[in-house]
Amino acid sequence: MSEGKICIIGAGSSGIAAAKALKQKGLDFDCFEKGSDIGGNWRYDNDNGVSAAYRSLHIDTSRKNLQYPDFPTPDDLPDFPSHWQVMQYLEDYANHFGIRPHIRFRTSVTKVEPTADGQWTVTLESGETLTYRAVIVANGHLWDTRLPDFPGSFSGLQIHSHAYKTAAPFDDKRVLVVGIGNSAVDIAVDLCRRARSVHLSTRRGAWIMPKYILGIPTDRWGAFLSRKLKLPTVLARMIVNKLMYLTVGDQRRYGMPTPKHPMWREHATISQELLPYIGHGWIRVKPNVARLDGARVHFADGSAEDFDAIIYATGYKTSFPFLDPALFQVKDNEAPQLYRRMRALNQPGLYFVGLVQPIGATIPLVEIQSRWLAGVLAGEIALPAQEAMQSEVREHWRGVKRRYVDSARYTLEVDYRDYATDLRADMASGKAGY
Repeated sequence: MSEGKICIIGAGSSGIAAAKALKQKGLDFDCFEKGSDIGGNWRYDNDNGVSAAYRSLHIDTSRKNLQYPDFPTPDDLPDFPSHWQVMQYLEDYANHFGIRPHIRFRTSVTKVEPTADGQWTVTLESGETLTYRAVIVANGHLWDTRLPDFPGSFSGLQIHSHAYKTAAPFDDKRVLVVGIGNSAVDIAVDLCRRARSVHLSTRRGAWIMPKYILGIPTDRWGAFLSRKLKLPTVLARMIVNKLMYLTVGDQRRYGMPTPKHPMWREHATISQELLPYIGHGWIRVKPNVARLDGARVHFADGSAEDFDAIIYATGYKTSFPFLDPALFQVKDNEAPQLYRRMRALNQPGLYFVGLVQPIGATIPLVEIQSRWLAGVLAGEIALPAQEAMQSEVREHWRGVKRRYVDSARYTLEVDYRDYATDLRADMASGKAGY
């Protein structure tokens, strides 16, 4: 029995931030991690079975924008560290704040249920059941793969990008990568010097943002415009778009179609190499897949090509296998029922950390979320009435629908600056939403 304790599920970059925040408030907690070490998605070949890291992975956010606010990244790191370097940073963070002793490794949570007296029971894979006053879910949302349902069948190898590790298995093969997000283009670039051919299939194109503009990491331009000059996020992104055009020109000239919507309505795809590789003919761009026919893939423009393998970089579903969907679930294109994107509206004592998708890095935002959560659980931040929390959720969702394209990809979207400002204001006043 652990009455009065708080449970954290997961010890990735979100879970360890939550653990640090609770510890600093003197709150008693347990953290359960199904793998043998911390790091979650950043640990290459993580034995928890859900990491999507591939060997060539480097972050798309520059290191100064990646870091936790109270734990700077080392100055000797490159602008865009590898996953190994990010993992070392997370290990240093956990060691610095003394998080490891609070984590039970190789411990899976199989069920989380509310009790009649307002607490929560947590059942472990071993069958052990513990009781907590609150549960913080930090299991990540980039592991439950989403696959398209194309007509027909394919006779070659098919995998989701989550299973991709290195280019070696695709040597001298004809490969189709489906998708246009960061993972899709990273994998296409990784493959194109070893595979016989690489094609990239996209439904509507994407805005391709270089990692550097005028020798400066692109996200630092955005940070300067929005944080230093206090420009609205949309205006800051419009200016960055103009700077990007001066750097790379019209991306259609390389062979990459542009979306019909402006750049500020989507997450741009970050890649320094994609457009030059398309321009060199190493990667060819195709429209959406129309149907599969053995080794042959037919595309929406009427063309067809033969392939040996397809890699689907088609995103993820948001899942909580230990929670009954009747208690809580996230549905595509519907507002997540979470006050401040953390507190379950209809389940007091159930919280989520890291269940957001900002423009830019999640790690520093998660640290702010964690301090907010610790303040609420320590009784230092008062939550508003239920009706006010519901109203906040509705207003946030209206903002999402106004700003971003209508896609499941933006279900968890937040504006970093506005969201962080709201959380900091709650912490300063001791009253959320006032």
